[in-house]
Amino acid sequence: MSHSNAILAPAGRLKLARCVVDGHLPLRLAAERFNVSVPTAARWARRYVECGEAGMLDRPSRPLSCPHRSSVRTEHRVVGLRTSRRWGPARIAYHLHLNISTVHRILHRYHCPPLRFTDRSTGIRIRREHARRYEYAWPGEMIHVDVKKLGRIPEGGGHRSVGRPAGEANKRTRNSAEGVSRGRGLLRGYTFIHHAVDDHSRYVYSEILPDETKETAAAFMRNAIAAFAAHGVKIQRVLTDNGSCYRSRLFAQTLTDAGIRHKRTRPYRPQTNGKVERFNRILLEEWAYARPYTSEAERQACYQDFIEHYNRSRPHTALKGASPASRVTNLPG
Repeated sequence: MSHSNAILAPAGRLKLARCVVDGHLPLRLAAERFNVSVPTAARWARRYVECGEAGMLDRPSRPLSCPHRSSVRTEHRVVGLRTSRRWGPARIAYHLHLNISTVHRILHRYHCPPLRFTDRSTGIRIRREHARRYEYAWPGEMIHVDVKKLGRIPEGGGHRSVGRPAGEANKRTRNSAEGVSRGRGLLRGYTFIHHAVDDHSRYVYSEILPDETKETAAAFMRNAIAAFAAHGVKIQRVLTDNGSCYRSRLFAQTLTDAGIRHKRTRPYRPQTNGKVERFNRILLEEWAYARPYTSEAERQACYQDFIEHYNRSRPHTALKGASPASRVTNLPG
């Protein structure tokens, strides 16, 4: 900050302006006396005429208008997607056809906190520098396989749609009608969703099945191999966790017959199979708990539409906004 009595401080500007306006001193002589340029002397004289002594203060450098700034409607759409769907800047930018930096500035302008402070499903934060990221070079080089177990919605709706008391009553009615069966790992109150996610394209093949036994897992794997082969994708490796169905001889023989190498994650390290674990989170946020359902049949009826949307339309942040289908070149349509 300059001294208050410096030549171009507010006091010096006032003296200059008064010499020109009140003393009728020519601009050139006033500029020479105060050791400034003629345009500078003219500017302070003009401000003195327009605003008086208040015009001698510094004006903010912020422009009066910004024609390239996003509209208020666009800003409200960005904030609305952040609060309602808990999307990051990249996902919002792909959805609204904006630049990621633009979305980030809008979120910062509205003081939106980072997702790790608001999304309970993230759990404990893992530092980014410790994360080891990889991607195989072509489709089929690595397929991530996993099972997601979800509680079935009773008839009339669960507690998410009708509240805790009514949901518990519907659940008890269902359990009394069906009975609880725990045989060979079966539990009728749950449904099991089997996934096969391609590492390179993130293309997913999924089925909703009644259990996670070795016979079911092997049959799903045969269907997944045939589904990927129909699109010209030859599976070379399969990565699973250490579940009992994946450690069975039947599952191993299924992969051996197809010429596929089987790899398993290290125990208690789900991060190794992170791509399918991330799909499980997307599954919960955008399908399983995206809206209230009144029955399990209603939720499952929407599943194939969700899978079609994920594979063909949904922008994937890891693919820079492209859909998984864009990396599988032999898909019909």
